[in-house]
Amino acid sequence: MRIALFYHSVRSDWNHGNAHFLRGVASELIAQGHTVQPFEPEDAWSVANLLQDAGPDALTAFSRVYPTLKPRLYQPATLDLEQELDGFDLVIVHEWNEHDLVARIGEHRARNDGYRLLFHDTHHRSLTRHADIARYDLRHYDGVLAFGEVIRDRYLAHGWCERAWTWHEAADTRVFRPLVNEPPEGDLVWVGNWGDDERTSELAEFLFEPASDLGLRTRIHGVRYPRTALEQLDACGIDYGGWLANFDVPRVFARHKVTVHIPRRPYVESLPGIPTIRPFEAMACGIPLVTSPWEDSEGLFHAGSDYLVASSGDEMRRHLRDLISDPAMASELGMQGHRTLLERHTCAHRVDELLYICRELGMTDVFRNQGETKS
Repeated sequence: MRIALFYHSVRSDWNHGNAHFLRGVASELIAQGHTVQPFEPEDAWSVANLLQDAGPDALTAFSRVYPTLKPRLYQPATLDLEQELDGFDLVIVHEWNEHDLVARIGEHRARNDGYRLLFHDTHHRSLTRHADIARYDLRHYDGVLAFGEVIRDRYLAHGWCERAWTWHEAADTRVFRPLVNEPPEGDLVWVGNWGDDERTSELAEFLFEPASDLGLRTRIHGVRYPRTALEQLDACGIDYGGWLANFDVPRVFARHKVTVHIPRRPYVESLPGIPTIRPFEAMACGIPLVTSPWEDSEGLFHAGSDYLVASSGDEMRRHLRDLISDPAMASELGMQGHRTLLERHTCAHRVDELLYICRELGMTDVFRNQGETKS
């Protein structure tokens, strides 16, 4: 197939947690023999912030790690869809695009029956900012890819689309994998952005205070941390490492003993079954993982064997103390999570799911390049 992907950005992961999965799916599609063209606006907000924070070398590093991903940069006002979409079989539009562009692509699909068109939602706005999602004009889309059942059900219940499929995020195991012989740098590492106060108290309870109380050598990477948060980290003796390229996370994981996952409040309260990309990243790298409470209602993993759950700050302290003091226990937890990830949650698994969806939409030859017919 020839596939067009409209992303906010493929080049930048600055405050763009979806970059991992979007890059991984595109890379996997290319590896399976498909022709993939990402589209990205020239003035993408994430890119502008990345350049301000890290400079042009960050974009050079992206090209080195993902040499097959060559985005077509465009100006929305002058984007000629008749020309740009000519000859494509499948077009996927990610939700981090302007409403006008989403509608324009839908109108183009209404005039051109030669391709299938899907909308890809990986955010909690359908629950937390209902009106914003309702403004997307999806009348001419063939369906929605939703990163959890609760999101899929919401699209259908509100009549925003006629067809929707659950399509969870997953790990790009070409990039995210266990690394060996990395020099140790600390005990605990957490990778995550501040999050607009969506988990401020949770970060204190499940990360800052346990790390400080246990005296763990702790590092945090992420962006958009306000001065008050940086002062809190300093008071807890936690090292703040700032922005970290997503594809450098495996190296940092390999240099620490344990990591934690602290989902934002909307995911805990309203979006059961959606863990975000962070647990996938940790398990792909084989680092022991402890999470604050979230409901794995879709049975993605096995709590207690793939990762540990801390129901309180005190329980987080106990789990972290046990994992740091018992390397064998930590190793088994990391290996089990890694096994589950490889069995069920790689970008290759998600591409297979996508191809089955394409076949549901009448694209009968989507598996041709794999030399097999699937039933």
